[in-house]
Amino acid sequence: MIRVEIIGNRSIQEDLLDLLDKYQVGKYRTVITEVRGRGSSGPRQGDHIWPEENFIMIIFCELKEAKYIRKAIEELKDYFPDEGIKMFATKVEKV
Repeated sequence: MIRVEIIGNRSIQEDLLDLLDKYQVGKYRTVITEVRGRGSSGPRQGDHIWPEENFIMIIFCELKEAKYIRKAIEELKDYFPDEGIKMFATKVEKV
């Protein structure tokens, strides 16, 4: 089983959901909205200086599904090259 964690700018969250639907993946997910932090795309603090915020999406799935999620992320990056979005995948064991 794979744990997929996606961190991205909230401005592209709906577009990501559309792509996940397109590839029929990520049906069972947890989304944490209004996430603040700093990454390679710069600070996202939700304040008057750095007004943008991120989201985190966590999906547990099989490797095949994770590959399609990665494809969706790559497509999103091609469409929005200046918006921050990253995907991390880790093999996990269900207990």
